[in-house]
Amino acid sequence: MKWWLSLVVVGLAACGERAAHAPAVAAPAASATVAPQATVAPAPRPEAVAPLKGAMPAPGTIGFAGFGPAHFGASDEQVRMAWGTDLGDEKPAEPGGCYYLLPQARTANGYRVGFMIEQDRFARVDVDAIDIEAPGGGKVGMSTRDIDRLYAGRVSKQPHKYIDGGQYLRVVDAAAGPGVLLFETDAKGVVSSWRIGVPPQIDYVEGCS
Repeated sequence: MKWWLSLVVVGLAACGERAAHAPAVAAPAASATVAPQATVAPAPRPEAVAPLKGAMPAPGTIGFAGFGPAHFGASDEQVRMAWGTDLGDEKPAEPGGCYYLLPQARTANGYRVGFMIEQDRFARVDVDAIDIEAPGGGKVGMSTRDIDRLYAGRVSKQPHKYIDGGQYLRVVDAAAGPGVLLFETDAKGVVSSWRIGVPPQIDYVEGCS
């Protein structure tokens, strides 16, 4: 019997030794489930209001009420925030005076777009760029006939102060708001610039001069 007991003891010891050195099989499975979680990036949070960038305003941001979230009557800072990039450091020559915020850096090809501030309030937008559209579809380069067609029944005309044969084409807001859209034409009846804003600033022929 001793020899049989000895075999049993030896067999049990061998099983214990194999169990002690057996590789863990659950660990790889656990790491396989954890690893993907560690590499998944959180989804980005969308911005509540995307800032407007560059010297090309997004379509529809210029309207009879103002510029995007900056309505006519807004502060200098609100206009800067609505534009989203540098508008220079221009200040009025005297408290409450008239001045323009202009996109930087400037080029030799006109001002493109400018924001008039007077009495510390946003009063109008001036545009001389052919690729910036006015509310309703008007643009630099269009004819007087084009403007009459786009804004049928809403256009009044006045002679240009400095250009013989030129005109001011004044368009009222279809929603009966205080905003006014005004196109300037050359002697051939072609739009050279336009502006939109509120009285009395919309009718300043020389801007802030």
